[in-house]
Amino acid sequence: MTRDTFRRAVATLLGLVFVVSAYGQETQGRLVYFAGSGNIALDQHVQTLLADQLKSDITLTPISSDQIPMVENTPVISIGPAAFSRVRQANRSIPILAMLVNKSFIDGFAARNPGQISGVLYDVPLLRQALTGKAILPHANNVAILATTASVELYEPLIDELPAHGMSARVFVVDNEDDLIPSLVRALRYGDFLLAAPDDAIYNPRTIKHILLTAYRRNKIVIGPSQAYVKAGSLASSYAPFVEMAALGANFIEQYFVAGAFPAPAYPLIYRVDVNDQVARSMNIPVPDPALLNRAIQQELAENGGPQGE
Repeated sequence: MTRDTFRRAVATLLGLVFVVSAYGQETQGRLVYFAGSGNIALDQHVQTLLADQLKSDITLTPISSDQIPMVENTPVISIGPAAFSRVRQANRSIPILAMLVNKSFIDGFAARNPGQISGVLYDVPLLRQALTGKAILPHANNVAILATTASVELYEPLIDELPAHGMSARVFVVDNEDDLIPSLVRALRYGDFLLAAPDDAIYNPRTIKHILLTAYRRNKIVIGPSQAYVKAGSLASSYAPFVEMAALGANFIEQYFVAGAFPAPAYPLIYRVDVNDQVARSMNIPVPDPALLNRAIQQELAENGGPQGE
């Protein structure tokens, strides 16, 4: 027996062991596989939250990359876009619930594979982020947005929604990296605040320091796009707590076992507001308690339309 033949035989044997083991678990209850992001602390945290939310007869178990091709008719929860892509490329027939992914990333996959692919959306609805800025600056009416030519269309729904809330928005297109700061300066002249969206081509570790410094030198605040950027220097951002994302993920898994299909990708229902108090003090901006901000946002959405939640 050659070395390659021996390796193939071992791989086949391991695959059989995996399938038999999985079958044994499925006969005792319902099985869900967990494909982590590679960040051990994050994966353990999300897995624990999911296990707490799932019904007692549902078993959540990690799966390795070499096991994924052998899975049949068993849902996989993937954490982050890289994990989703890894699972999807290894096995295009299995159902996948993607978590910690943005709407722009997963919507196309879900539209082409309804019921088989879905997601718990990680990015915050742009209207909610804009209303976060409005709750902090009640007299703010004009929202400035930076976009690339590839992402500019993503903001059209927001532009249509804002007038119902007494606001308007204008998108300033960044054609290339050298155009970032000049476009930002034009945007800051127009806007009462800059709404930062999850657009990696513009907001990334290489650019965020320059964007924040340019905004603050002109006494303009930046809202969003996430808690991570609040720590970096954005004034505030709405966000969905991990426990709420896990609750929605568990709900989607239970719906899959009942109906044999996932619902469409969705945002969590409950949000909170994170504020950088140091930035607020340095800019001499009185910011209400985050809970009060959140209630103001919810009231505005309830009275004038928009994605509901708590």
